[in-house]
Amino acid sequence: MKVNIFDVAKKSGLSIVTVSRVLNNAPSVREKNRQKVLEAIKELNYSPNSAARTLVRGKTGIIGLTITALGDSVFDCIVKTVQDRLKQKGYFLAMSITDETTEATDDESSNFLFQEDRVDGIIVLSPVQEDRYVAELERKGIPYVVIDSQAEHASFPTINVDNYRGGYEATKHLLGLGHTRIAHISGQVLFLSSRERQKGFIDALAEDGLTPFLLANSQFGIRSGFQVMQDWIRSGQVPTAVFAGDDTLAIGAIQALVANGYRVPEDVSVIGYDNQYYSEEVNPRLTTISQPAVKMGEQAVFMLLDMLNHAKPSQLNLRLQPELIIRESTAACREDKRQL
Repeated sequence: MKVNIFDVAKKSGLSIVTVSRVLNNAPSVREKNRQKVLEAIKELNYSPNSAARTLVRGKTGIIGLTITALGDSVFDCIVKTVQDRLKQKGYFLAMSITDETTEATDDESSNFLFQEDRVDGIIVLSPVQEDRYVAELERKGIPYVVIDSQAEHASFPTINVDNYRGGYEATKHLLGLGHTRIAHISGQVLFLSSRERQKGFIDALAEDGLTPFLLANSQFGIRSGFQVMQDWIRSGQVPTAVFAGDDTLAIGAIQALVANGYRVPEDVSVIGYDNQYYSEEVNPRLTTISQPAVKMGEQAVFMLLDMLNHAKPSQLNLRLQPELIIRESTAACREDKRQL
């Protein structure tokens, strides 16, 4: 026999009106009552008819999320967290994986999720074509939040990480180990995160009266990290420590060092960024800067749902703090016997 809203009301001991308000994410429901309804829904395995809810609420009950690629464990964690939190609130998640590296035609320029009758709101994750996305969403009046925004002073809702602090802390860690010849391999500078990490690196050195020993702006990826380090080795310029703009660049740099007879961290210390899942699986385990992926996903959902419930977000531009994770790829600077 199919479970209905009356069964949920009876199981929870609350009125049908209260159950309906919980299903519609009304902010007026007491948290204690909300939990009773959610527990009853779970126990009865109740699934409200989405079409009926759309008619009652004038909404779809669907939140869209657009992303450029999967396979990045930070992004994967954000997506999973968004899905879990939306499910708890009675929403479904619809995803769009869009290739922003190619030029789109006029017919392809609009993301298929960016339609008022398809979703109630949109979470945009680390967009390259951010200005175009924002302009379209604003024009269509669709509530949205951008995670990992490229805008330095955004006038729209954003969830960002303090990448300047991450670059600063990574460099301070290397300075604290006695390194002074510290190099940086950056990812693409079109990303605000890359520019902020690099600025944090430069400012941390400047506080100790130092300048970058070497600095390369590259593409993200293991091959890019390998090539940059290989070029430095061939030029006879080898730092005692490297801050890489992400974990893939760090792993590529380590591969080049090992291939040329250098030991990590005995000869050269290497620190990455992102704390990808494989960073503690490589040898040596990678010291890195961890991004608060779970919190990024949670805060994006909370901010967007506040907007859907016509509540003003407590902060329009939220900046979360990264964390230094110390493992075996960094160590105290030793006397450089090679005189490089």
